[in-house]
Amino acid sequence: MSPLIEVKDLTFEYPGKKALSRVSFTIEEGSVTALVGPNGAGKTTLMNCLAALARPVYGHIRLQDVSVLDNPRECHRLIGYLPDFYGLYDDLTVRQCLKYMALAQGIISENIDNAIKITSKRVHILDRLDVKVGHLSRGLRQRLAIGQAIIHDPKIILLDEPASGLDPKARHQLSELLLELRDGGKTLLVSSHILAELEDYSTHMMVIHDGKLEEHTSIRDHKFQSVRTLVLTLARPAEGLTAALSLEEAVSQIEENGTSVEFVFAGTEEDQHHLLKQLLSAGWPVCAFAVREKNLQETYLEKFGAHSHAS
Repeated sequence: MSPLIEVKDLTFEYPGKKALSRVSFTIEEGSVTALVGPNGAGKTTLMNCLAALARPVYGHIRLQDVSVLDNPRECHRLIGYLPDFYGLYDDLTVRQCLKYMALAQGIISENIDNAIKITSKRVHILDRLDVKVGHLSRGLRQRLAIGQAIIHDPKIILLDEPASGLDPKARHQLSELLLELRDGGKTLLVSSHILAELEDYSTHMMVIHDGKLEEHTSIRDHKFQSVRTLVLTLARPAEGLTAALSLEEAVSQIEENGTSVEFVFAGTEEDQHHLLKQLLSAGWPVCAFAVREKNLQETYLEKFGAHSHAS
């Protein structure tokens, strides 16, 4: 089966600056891709090209086998796009805003009320339909903006910095909403500088740096790699455990802190099982054994350096 999104050799230039340089990737249906990179890396330009709002100088983009360059209007039916900076009409009600966008997306009149009902339920603003936008909180405005972007039930949702300006509660609610959209079969590409939140709902990570695609990988590949950090929690301090662990060939970088011992382990899950069995058989007071998985922030900084601030 062909990928839902296919980009090949995408190149985009502003006067005096190449914003994207031969970027190529594919995205499968039902995935959520975290788009990360420093300011000015080309993330927003890439989204504008995918949404047929900017025309590259070279390369091609296909969405569900439809060429964005040849058929931009047809591609708009497949995409819901929320840019970083968006506008809402404060004097209109939530219902009027959704109706306006439904008409703009070409939804026929007899289907508009149902589309508004389905969409407002999906983004959890059904009880605010008759409230003026100017009276909504920042989080509810964000939900409405996403609702406007998906009123036509697109397969692909592009979100540029959707958590920007939200308080912690609203960010958590946004994460839950994006999980619901993912579970509903949508394919999402989300850029954000809040890497810990992207990790809550993302299946893949794409890193853009200086207009080039530096990495595009499954987040699972990072979490289940053969080299991982293990954490032992002890029922009581155990003198000599560090020395015993240091004799294991697969163990390195041991750090002991009272009843906690952390170390890097280079081995398979089966090797990990045997190590735990060995520790218990030897009588060491291990009461918990856990893998400390690298999060997106750690993975990004490890690969691209602390000087590259994700944004």
